[in-house]
Formats: sequence, C-alpha cells, structure tokens
Amino acid sequence: MTDQESNSMPKSNKEWKLIEKTLLEAYSEQRRSRRWGVFFKLLTFTYLFALIAVFVLPARQDFGAMSGALEPHVAVIEVKGPIAADADASADHIIASLREVFDQDAVQGVVLRINSPGGSPVQAGYVYDEINRLKSLRAELPVYAVITDIGASGAYYIAAAADEIYADKASLVGSIGVVGSGFGFVDAMERLGIERRLYTAGEHKGFLDPFSPENKSEKEFWGDVLAVTHQQFIDQVKQGRGDRLTDNPDLFSGLVWSGEQALELGLIDGLASTSSIARDVIGTEELVDYSFRLDPVEEFVRKFGVSFGQGVATYFGQSVLTLR
Repeated sequence: MTDQESNSMPKSNKEWKLIEKTLLEAYSEQRRSRRWGVFFKLLTFTYLFALIAVFVLPARQDFGAMSGALEPHVAVIEVKGPIAADADASADHIIASLREVFDQDAVQGVVLRINSPGGSPVQAGYVYDEINRLKSLRAELPVYAVITDIGASGAYYIAAAADEIYADKASLVGSIGVVGSGFGFVDAMERLGIERRLYTAGEHKGFLDPFSPENKSEKEFWGDVLAVTHQQFIDQVKQGRGDRLTDNPDLFSGLVWSGEQALELGLIDGLASTSSIARDVIGTEELVDYSFRLDPVEEFVRKFGVSFGQGVATYFGQSVLTLR
C-alpha cells in the first residue's frame, strides 16, 4: 500500500460517515413529516365527517314513532345541570320532551328526575307554565318530581309544578331566592392608574358596569328588581304546593335543606326514588327515558370545539340574574 492510498482512506471514511448521517437525518425527517401529514388528514376527515353528520342525522330519538310498540310505562325526563337557554336543561329541551310524553297513550305517569342547582328564572318559568298547561289538557296523567342530589332554586321552581315531589333523605332541596352578582374593580383601577371612559345615552344605562363606582339609587333599584323576581318565585311555589307548606319564616329565605328537613317543611311529599315511585305509586316498573339527547356525532362535535370566551360577560361585563 502506497503512502497516498494510506492517507486517502481516513478521509474517505469520514466523507462516507457524513453522507450516511445526512441521509439518515433526511429519512427520519421525511418519516416524521409523513406521520404528521397522515395525522392531520385523518383529523380533518373526522371533523368534516362529524359536521356533515350533524346536518344529516336527527338531533334526538323520536319516541313518537315507536309509541305503538311500547307497553304501559313511566316516562322519565332528566332535568340535569344548570337551567339555561344554551344548556342541556333548557326550557326548549325539557318542554319538547314533555309535549312528546303527553302525546303518548302508553304513558301512565311522568317523572321529572331532577339533579340541578338551578339557573335562569325565565327558563324555569317557561317549564313551570308548560307543565300546568299540559296537565290541564290531560288531567289524568300524574306528574312527579324526584330530586336526586340537588333540586334547588330554579330546579325547585320546576318541581313545584308537579303533583308531588320526592327526594332522598340526603338530597339538597329549596334555596328559594334570587341572586344578581358581579364584581367591582374601581379601587384596583385607581391603584393601577387606569382611567375608565364609559359613554352612554341614558342616565342609568351603565349601572351594572363593574368598572364604575356604585350608585346608591341604582343599588336600591336593582334590589327592587330582585325583590319582585323573588316574589314571583314565592307565588309560584305557593301555587304549586298550597297548604302542604309549613308556616316557617325561613322557608323563602334562600336556605337549602336536606330531604328529611324538606319533608317536615312541606317542600316535598316523601322520601323515594324514581323506580320506587314507578313501582309503588304509579304501578309499573317499566321506565322509558324521554330526555333530550344530542346525536352522538353532534355531541362529539360539541366536545371537539372549545369555546374560550364562554362566561366572560357574566363575570366581567354585566350582572346576570339567577335563582338561588
């Protein structure tokens, strides 16, 4: 081997190793790009499929189509979570289920299974009025409310329209009151040196603005609004419960009681579950759920999309009235 050949071998090895390293890195990068490309294509396909399915598939199960095949049964309607226009327990959803139930001859009784802390007095009032309207059309069909974990505020407002209310001994019942809440940032703004500039047409148009000082006359006005709404709530509960309510000064104070305490106060009629009411009171163990249900694909799309701004206006823009 000549000296020239000996000196060229290390140099060739280094060059080949550099070329090999470069090729391996390029191959790895290509594989990563291919995997991410496949992932995003599948993600896009899934999302588009879900969007198309939302407009093609029905939003909920139609029990009317299968009513002829049903044996006599008890209709169950869930009132679950916050009562609000854009929630599962909205007036539109509950009323749609109620109307469907009252159209079914096989239904022997209705149970509103409630697990809700309350919510909008408007939504609760819509449901309350619709229950009374439907009962006037089909007086022989009994309506029961069964409170599970909690049936408070607007949820109890709805329950008061039922013929009878039941709960568990440890359920939370009541909270017959109204609240309007917000925040005040005036002192914090002064410390930070921030100037508030609010322009309105109307003397009291900005009276709920959290960045402006509180005005005594506006505070009294807002208190009157709460008092009127509270009295409407009280009147509806008295109309629904009648003489079953005890004469207790704390009954409409916004306090919440256990099921046992609620029974003593006349807020409920007994301690029972949905199945025991169906079996022992209505006389059938057959239960059919008429609750509003999103189509599975639509539910997927709703969970897939994330809304970051929801609730900001409630806490920072204005005070929202709720039953509590």
